[in-house]
Amino acid sequence: MANIVQSSRKQLSMYASGDYIGKIETVRKLVDPIQFRLIPAHITLCREDELKDLNHINKRLSQINFPTLKIRFAKAKRFGSHGLMMECIEGERDFLQIREFILESTQIRRQIPHVTLAHPRNNKASSNSLTNTFILPENLELEFPTIHLIEQINSEPWHVLSTYDLQ
Repeated sequence: MANIVQSSRKQLSMYASGDYIGKIETVRKLVDPIQFRLIPAHITLCREDELKDLNHINKRLSQINFPTLKIRFAKAKRFGSHGLMMECIEGERDFLQIREFILESTQIRRQIPHVTLAHPRNNKASSNSLTNTFILPENLELEFPTIHLIEQINSEPWHVLSTYDLQ
């Protein structure tokens, strides 16, 4: 019997909430059912390479004292071969301040928050079309009230390890 090697990834993500989350998830399910199954609509706060000392990161997160993050997004656009995303047009500074607090540094890479509707690493769905995103309004504002430490094992759906509430 062969040994099965499991790979694991961890990151800090913030799941979207707000008036349009139902429409966003409807679009995500249509344009990329694989990504829809793997993880809810979210922004990635810190990628796995930034989470070297999880004990220290968890301590920082337990002390977090920021208001609910509000971000305004532009209409969806294409990226990569068949990816679809909504980029931040307002709220990036607040996002950056949370990252700087968690990572205890202002010398961190620039990361612009965005919501991925369809990921180019997944197989292209037949309904993957920019026209299928037009039910989402321009200047869409979403709220991000919690930070989640999440993990993905192999290519399974992400699961939440711990949650930290903003104010």
